[in-house]
Amino acid sequence: MQNGTRLAAVDLGSNSFRLEIGRYDHGQFVRSEYLKETVRQGGGLDAERNLSTEVMERGWDCLARFGERLAGFHPEEVRAVATQTLREARNRDQFLARATTVLGFPIDVISGREEARLIYQGVAHALPQSDEKRLVVDIGGRSTELIVGQGFTPKVMESYRVGSIAWSTRYFPDGKFTARAFETAEVAAQAVLDEVLSVYPRESWTAAYGSAGTVGAVVDVLVAAGWPAGRVTRDGLDWLMDRLLKAQSADKLRMEGMRDDRRAIIGGGLSILRALFDLFGLDEMEQATGGLRHGLIYDLMERALDQTDLRSASIDRLALKFGVDAQQAARVGAVATQLFAQLELPQPDQIERSQRKLEWAAQLHEIGLRISHSEYHKHGAYILEHADAMGFALTEMHRLGQLVLGHRGKLRKLELQLDDLDFVQQLLALRLAVILCHARRDPDTQGLQLARSEDQQACFVLSCRSGWAHAFPQSAHLLREEVEAWSKTPWTLLLRGV
Repeated sequence: MQNGTRLAAVDLGSNSFRLEIGRYDHGQFVRSEYLKETVRQGGGLDAERNLSTEVMERGWDCLARFGERLAGFHPEEVRAVATQTLREARNRDQFLARATTVLGFPIDVISGREEARLIYQGVAHALPQSDEKRLVVDIGGRSTELIVGQGFTPKVMESYRVGSIAWSTRYFPDGKFTARAFETAEVAAQAVLDEVLSVYPRESWTAAYGSAGTVGAVVDVLVAAGWPAGRVTRDGLDWLMDRLLKAQSADKLRMEGMRDDRRAIIGGGLSILRALFDLFGLDEMEQATGGLRHGLIYDLMERALDQTDLRSASIDRLALKFGVDAQQAARVGAVATQLFAQLELPQPDQIERSQRKLEWAAQLHEIGLRISHSEYHKHGAYILEHADAMGFALTEMHRLGQLVLGHRGKLRKLELQLDDLDFVQQLLALRLAVILCHARRDPDTQGLQLARSEDQQACFVLSCRSGWAHAFPQSAHLLREEVEAWSKTPWTLLLRGV
């Protein structure tokens, strides 16, 4: 990565959407611009977990403004992610389809643990380098992430469904502050977070840091009232709750340092923070300036500077955990990428990204065998759909799962994905590779050529050298069956020399 390279991160949080822009400068990220808009997306989920039209419109309008600012950026310079609200929303695909268009870049919905990992990366890079063992707390709008790590390495990560918007809506309806409401909200938060004492035992960390919205809002108010900067204390939390109780409601709350967009959700955030102080026996917590969007920036930098990809390590761990036949996986991967490389793709960088994901799918195509040989491709797809894999977005894992699901059997189950040319070409290369490697030994692929038909749209042609079909009759038979399978889709596969 060259000095001066532009980088940008977009964080679609439950309360606010944020855009961080800067440049790479001798191994560091230097901010040039920061935009934040309160969208309150987490408050727009109905009882059926669908986003309202109004909140989707607010999100689209915000992302359109962000998109205008990002005009001219290259795809590898921007990372956009969505968190808990879109993890929950049943109609997220409807929102994301337009959101991606107006932003101009893909938006990844990330898992809770991946969010926690990225938060820790952002916090760790903003703190002085140290060997101290850190507990990092991030209270968001609909989830709270807790991470224990050392240096730049997170050790334990978890995401809990408790957040400032959700708790304010549930326990402080109409913005009313009462002692009873705070007591109920804190007890409920402790019930959700009760396992933290066993997952993050006090002896496993030496310092506690609070990141992002709620902690930042509390610190702003405390500092404005004369409390020490950059930290939250137990006495400070008691003082703040007393002030809220005296105000009686968010509408009447007037405090220096309290932003208007925080008044409606401060009750829920404060009750969660107090619950964590009680559970961990904390007297104080340091404020951390880094957060999710900074973690995204450093993730972009690491992917560009280091050819090793965290996602590859996650794939390796899954393959090892489920006892995948490494030789067969490598065999299928080599043949699949060889065939895929013969197909013409419009952009060189797209070829590299698509080929890497095809290799991952090949590496895990038999992951479901650990469960059952019968319909193992379905078991494999289920595993990938529900696996927490560091570095991956939920959408990426879904795509890998669909490739694994489709590597054998009928293609009707992938009807919705067959409109995507890149996916179709990955899938075809993978299925052909599995066929050619059916004997679980290196196949003779000399003279095999896969190409798009020059005469017909939505048509592929696999050509074989003279005598190949006679030398490998079982492979030729399986290829003819593959032609039949594709004939039931909008795509066609033709064989020459078979």
